[in-house]
Amino acid sequence: MKSFVPNLIAAAALLLGGCGGRGDAPAPAHEPAEAGGHAAGEAARGAHGGRLLERDGYAVELAIAEAGTPPRFQAWFYRDGKPLPPQGPLRVTLQRLGGRSETHEFSVRGDSLVGSAEVAEPHSFDVRVDATVEGKTLRWDYPSYEGRTTIAAAIAQEAGIATAPAAAGSIRDEHEVQGLVTPVEGRHARIVARFAGPVREVRASVGDAVRAGQVLAVVESNVSLSNYSVTAPFAGTVLARNAAAGDLAGESPLFEVADLSRLWVDLHLFGADAGHIVPGLPVEVMRLTDDARATTTLDRVLPGTATASQSTVARARIDNADGRWRPGAAVRARVTVSVEPVALLVPLAALQKFRDWDVVFVRVGDVYEVRPLKLGRRDALNVEVLEGLQAGDDVVVAQSYLIKADIEKSGAGHDH
Repeated sequence: MKSFVPNLIAAAALLLGGCGGRGDAPAPAHEPAEAGGHAAGEAARGAHGGRLLERDGYAVELAIAEAGTPPRFQAWFYRDGKPLPPQGPLRVTLQRLGGRSETHEFSVRGDSLVGSAEVAEPHSFDVRVDATVEGKTLRWDYPSYEGRTTIAAAIAQEAGIATAPAAAGSIRDEHEVQGLVTPVEGRHARIVARFAGPVREVRASVGDAVRAGQVLAVVESNVSLSNYSVTAPFAGTVLARNAAAGDLAGESPLFEVADLSRLWVDLHLFGADAGHIVPGLPVEVMRLTDDARATTTLDRVLPGTATASQSTVARARIDNADGRWRPGAAVRARVTVSVEPVALLVPLAALQKFRDWDVVFVRVGDVYEVRPLKLGRRDALNVEVLEGLQAGDDVVVAQSYLIKADIEKSGAGHDH
């Protein structure tokens, strides 16, 4: 069998070594990739540390002010390198990855102009600036990218990068507990001879499937000195045989027979679980040895408390017609207490840490970009998204760490 690991390593090397594109060498945030004749990546800075856009002797310095406040654009005007009083109109239009456009109008505040709305993260967009300075109309267009990279589809596929659309779903309040598989009461019998005497024949062995009424052994009665049959009380499987021809039958069980077509799973509840888990809840049972699974419903919660463990026992029944489950097997189980619908969720596997954000990466064509998220409730598989994504956004759900590594390698970010 061909191993996938070498392929993944090779793909990752390609990915991290040079899958770039226009988004892989962006200007630092708040600085233009091109402005006023400066080379790409060498944009001029103004007196306030912002992006300096120059034309025909006029300049606009544009920054994103975010020290202690939600990020907003802030602008200053210059003529021949000297500051001008704040004036207008001034408009900044942002085109984000995926085609969403937003417009920021400016108003005078002190010695500068301040944008009308918060600039949402990531600060990654194509920018158009329309300004009127001393009656002269000026325009600049430039890219300003962060948290963005470009990966060819073939490389992404080879590296195992997969995406799925963000969508509505459900968050499950699940409690994981442990327990044991046991025979069903009333379908488990320890069979004792009716009369003491020597065992003359034994007709069943451990593991045999037997019918109701089938003869398991023949015993000679010490009272009547005649033979009688010891039979199975119901159809089932012989779990134990404690008799051989010539043995003396007495008060000890000769056989143990159980109907294993259905089994109980006894789950041990501790602490708060005993108060939350009630009959009727759905249960997924998983065997510890090989992770075999069965779904069922909780039948009952037993009234007593186990003295040794101080646990409460909850009991569910599982089908075992195929004989996969055996009494005594240790299991873990996931009991679903509630299922709450949410407007938008993503798999936990999609989440990464980027700076101090919880993020996912969104794909548009061959371009991947970070999306900081505000998260809500979560369960073992998914997490609710409160802010940062829209339904249908194509989210990286497998190998997202490769996207993160490539963006960090390229320095596609800005200093906060």
